Amino acid sequence: MGSRWTGLAVATAVAVLGVGAIVVGLVTHEDGLSVPASAVAGTVDPAAASTGGPGTDGGTPPGPSPASSPSPAPPDRPTDRPGATRPGTRPPVVDHGPRGGDLVALTFDADMTEGMRYSLRSGEVRSYANLAIVELLEREQVPATFFLTGMWVEEYPDLTRRLAGNPRFELANHTYDHSAFTADCYGLPQLPANAMTADVAKTFEVIEPYGGRQTRYFRFPGLCHDGAALAALAPLGVTVVDGDVISGDPFATAWQPIVDAVLSRVQPGSVVVLHVTEANAAMTDEALPHILAGLRDRGLTPATLSEVLAG
Repeated sequence: MGSRWTGLAVATAVAVLGVGAIVVGLVTHEDGLSVPASAVAGTVDPAAASTGGPGTDGGTPPGPSPASSPSPAPPDRPTDRPGATRPGTRPPVVDHGPRGGDLVALTFDADMTEGMRYSLRSGEVRSYANLAIVELLEREQVPATFFLTGMWVEEYPDLTRRLAGNPRFELANHTYDHSAFTADCYGLPQLPANAMTADVAKTFEVIEPYGGRQTRYFRFPGLCHDGAALAALAPLGVTVVDGDVISGDPFATAWQPIVDAVLSRVQPGSVVVLHVTEANAAMTDEALPHILAGLRDRGLTPATLSEVLAG
């Protein structure tokens, strides 16, 4: 698929910036029909079945006993969660929610590749978890949705537990190790086609024990996807979320361009793509207060992704 945001200095966004078809307020199903984004904000088929390490932040990885479990398992089923669709059908792709109202979704990707993990464990990089972002969202009581890679969760179990414990935060799936699902996706290593389904299912399993507001939303690394990638997700009953406001925060050297990229494009129903990976998006925490102020000035209110897509 072709790039939508070629003017956003994508050369530096190896880990995140991407492509995807624009779906203006609609989602597209395998039969070519489009329906309002609100149709995939919750459960499509409640009866349908769906399937779904050590940390460096001092946390205890999920385990079977109450003492080591991150938090009690949620009482809901995957098919009851926001973004759940009928397993076996090609997942819809959403760029934004309905344009009425005043809600926007702030989404934060938590990337982690094999190379990033090596840099972290070797001490070359201090952190891929921007606590300043989380603290600001908590302090200001701002809702947000976090797209987590399974490997990031394994490196930061305590922080994942903290995110899951906040009722204003939703958790979503961003693959296990941020491998690409298509060729030529900003230099990311490509996942074999026969491993795609298992990769996403594994990530849901890694996130599951932390509880909190779990979803069946999924975001491709780099937003790179094609028909084969979408077909690979069909057994999992997910909704694919791209975004209509790409912040350009990865590897940005100043906060002002990030703010300008967001506030110049944001509108009711927007899905804003940001990152919580500190070393690869070091200016996001400085940009965020200005983004929040700009949203207030425009009469826009942050909400969780499920709330935005529900309209």
